[in-house]
Amino acid sequence: MRFLIILLFALNFSILKADEIYNLIKIPNLEIYKLNSSNGIRYLNTKNDFRIGVDDNITCNKTDLKNLENKFPIITKNFEKYSSTFLKLNNLKYIVLCENLFISGINTGGIPEFSKRTLIIDLNFNPQYFERMLHHEFFHMIQNSHNDLFDEALWTSFNENGFKYAECSTCSDQLNLDLYQNTDGFLTEYSKSIASEDMAEIFSFLMVDKNMVESKTINDQILKNKMDMILKSIHQIDNQFNF
Repeated sequence: MRFLIILLFALNFSILKADEIYNLIKIPNLEIYKLNSSNGIRYLNTKNDFRIGVDDNITCNKTDLKNLENKFPIITKNFEKYSSTFLKLNNLKYIVLCENLFISGINTGGIPEFSKRTLIIDLNFNPQYFERMLHHEFFHMIQNSHNDLFDEALWTSFNENGFKYAECSTCSDQLNLDLYQNTDGFLTEYSKSIASEDMAEIFSFLMVDKNMVESKTINDQILKNKMDMILKSIHQIDNQFNF
């Protein structure tokens, strides 16, 4: 009987918490997956498909349990690189896990919901780039929280004269995420889309393989200027941050 009472209490607590979280982030069909992470991130699983956003333009499907169990250790390993202090400074508290994430019909690895302190992650994103994607999407929250430290005009000035970014990331056909062998100021083709994506690409590579990025900057002054700006800006946010 005592066990049953404890179980019922735990279930009721979980339901109450799920309702509380829904009231905060306004994403339906979620359930708590993990609340007590080491740095305070609350992980939420998608138990049914959902639609949110302007004209329901953001869609994602419920997770396959086996897929979730396989990907979750990768996700936590990468997000545990961030302290609770750094997460608070950059407005991330909730991570929503789902599959086949689309915004306005375009498949994407992640969508930051800045006002809700939430990052939505697609478990089905290409495994080759999955870990980089996690850091890339979080960077957009970092930049949004500290726009003054990530001056896009200054960033653009590092590029060769005549180079122009696209008007928006979806306006560009530069989508490839493979690492360039000859960087010439950019790590990937997608880096050439817009300045904020260029920043996010460099940040994501720094988080997964800083030594590789540093080696690329030896013969690439443009890339070195960009890397130095990212490093300096991140350390201005948190001087204890460790890439």
